[in-house]
Amino acid sequence: MKTKTVFFCTECGNETPKWMGQCTACGSWNTVVEQPSYAKPRAGAPASNRMQKNSPRELSKLDASSEMRFMTGFKELDRVLGGGAVIGSLVLVGGSPGIGKSTLLLQICGLIDASIKVLYVSGEESERQIKMRAERLGVKGGGVFVLAETEITEILTVLEELKPDVLIIDSIQTLYNPELASSPGSVGQVKDCTMSLLQFSKSSGVTVFLVGHVNKEGAIAGPKVLEHMVDCVLYFEGERSLNYRILRAAKNRYGSTNEIGVFEMLDNGLSEVMNPSEMLLAGRPSNTPGTCVTCVIEGTRPILAEIQALVTPSSANMPRRNSNGVEYNRAMMLLAVLQQRGGLRVGGCDAYINVIGGLNIDDPGADLATILALASAYRDKPIRGEVAVFGEVGLTGELRQVSQINPRLAEISRMGFTACILPHSGKSKLQAPKGLDLIFVKTISEAIRIAVDNITVSKEH
Repeated sequence: MKTKTVFFCTECGNETPKWMGQCTACGSWNTVVEQPSYAKPRAGAPASNRMQKNSPRELSKLDASSEMRFMTGFKELDRVLGGGAVIGSLVLVGGSPGIGKSTLLLQICGLIDASIKVLYVSGEESERQIKMRAERLGVKGGGVFVLAETEITEILTVLEELKPDVLIIDSIQTLYNPELASSPGSVGQVKDCTMSLLQFSKSSGVTVFLVGHVNKEGAIAGPKVLEHMVDCVLYFEGERSLNYRILRAAKNRYGSTNEIGVFEMLDNGLSEVMNPSEMLLAGRPSNTPGTCVTCVIEGTRPILAEIQALVTPSSANMPRRNSNGVEYNRAMMLLAVLQQRGGLRVGGCDAYINVIGGLNIDDPGADLATILALASAYRDKPIRGEVAVFGEVGLTGELRQVSQINPRLAEISRMGFTACILPHSGKSKLQAPKGLDLIFVKTISEAIRIAVDNITVSKEH
């Protein structure tokens, strides 16, 4: 006998007797989904028939031991997870189709410790296809079990029998509960299947990796539902036409969300990039206008990135603006500051900003590099020599101090740069690397005169 189902709104939680396009309570459209209705025991029912509940415990008496982790075999992935995968955690790996999610997780099966039992559940490929892909990636498969199944009840049955240490689901959108009338991939099905896996993970201590595809809007299907249910959300970023991939944590209950992992897609799978700065600066043009190098902090790691800009006179009434890798509103603010405080008339020009390598920068320390790249493109003059810059730009055109200056300077010096332009306010408590000239500036006008117009100023070591 099938379980009864109910319909509810994912926005306000209001239950309705049937499916409808618009919620009658909050007025939201296309938010009503279906889920099983589990009957609640009556007050007079025997205690043995009631659902067993956890009793409250005093906070001071709870176990305060640190969480147990294991290494996945990828140092870059372990860094993003906060030092390894936590036992009993639920990790969602999202990204566009073909970006490398399945490749990453299948390679984990070959790199993980042999004593850890892994179950790889695929709803998109047959067992033969998985075997062919594993051979191409060099995955031996000892201690790895493969199951081609999409019904969640069958998967849970296998889990009870096999009792693995790690479960990989590829992908969550292909699973379905036969008790629901909705199709696989719908919000109701995704929510119900994820909740079943969450309950199993927390009760048995199995670490679960879920693959989640993105929709046309660039978000994981049922994003709000899944983000609240899982412990960690990882996004695989990058262009399919490029070899490099960036793994970023959007949510992590057991670590920082600022760390990134860098991979390179090769013929035999993903390879870790231990030196992201060298990768992002590969092929950088020399003595070319419109390019500037900055140092940003991603988590605890300083990374050098190249920001390029193109500024051309506009023939339209509304100049065209485009920004990749730098948040659009911040890029527009920097253009306004450049015109008003820097004295460059870029208001009537088309402006394009791009961060090489597909890196998305949210560090305010990249403001000065963006300003100088735009000024260099506008003046059609290259930025002087091997110089890197960093600093936050205010609306009055002043430069503000940024965090972790010494690690930035050490990375700039390690990559062979001979000079660095940085805010004057960060002058104190510096540990300047040997051979790196430090040029302190107070405003963007001063920085433009030094970097673009090549006006000589005194340097401090």
